[in-house]
Amino acid sequence: MHEMSLAEGVLKLIEDSARQQSFTKVVAVWLEIGELASVEVEAMKFCFDAVTRDSVADGARLEVIVVPGSGWCMACAKTVPLSEVYGGCPECGGYQVQVTGGTEMRVKELEVA
Repeated sequence: MHEMSLAEGVLKLIEDSARQQSFTKVVAVWLEIGELASVEVEAMKFCFDAVTRDSVADGARLEVIVVPGSGWCMACAKTVPLSEVYGGCPECGGYQVQVTGGTEMRVKELEVA
């Protein structure tokens, strides 16, 4: 379950921010996860709750914003929505599609007290 190591990475970012900005409690975390990032949202929420116990983010609400997948189709020269990394172009059916979005994961915002 790689979500555990991802959640640990998110906690490290939060703790680094807490030290730099001198806050002691995180109320909520907004996390953007790309549709093509191979991250199970429910597993991420479970792991986040587990790794944040007894930390500055203990009890923090995790809000996940799903970023849609997108790609550039070389055959029809269009940006198209993608629901899988190696999927075909929904416009022309071709498979020469370069993924351009939806693979990222980032902490977008923190609500602190």
